[in-house]
Amino acid sequence: MLHVKKKDKVIVLSGKDKGKKGDIVDIDPKKARVLVGKVNFVKRHTRPQQTEPGGIREKEAYIPMSKVMLVCPKCSQPTRAKYDFLSDGTKARICRKCGEMIL
Repeated sequence: MLHVKKKDKVIVLSGKDKGKKGDIVDIDPKKARVLVGKVNFVKRHTRPQQTEPGGIREKEAYIPMSKVMLVCPKCSQPTRAKYDFLSDGTKARICRKCGEMIL
């Protein structure tokens, strides 16, 4: 089971971008990797196309899912989500620090 979803705010735990926060743009569950917005930029050399010139471009690269931690939107602290069932039987993620539900 994945511990993060798209549009979740996360913090990077290790690597060259340690401590940076960003929103998850895309998830690759088979490779257990996530694409975090404005984090882990790499340079790519591109050939010219009909619509755009070639050159060196910077773009975001995937990072391992184990290197990011969910940030609670209420208390703004990194936390491991606790899974609990609500009264109507649906499963919900809950912050372990403040007890608020994470949407």
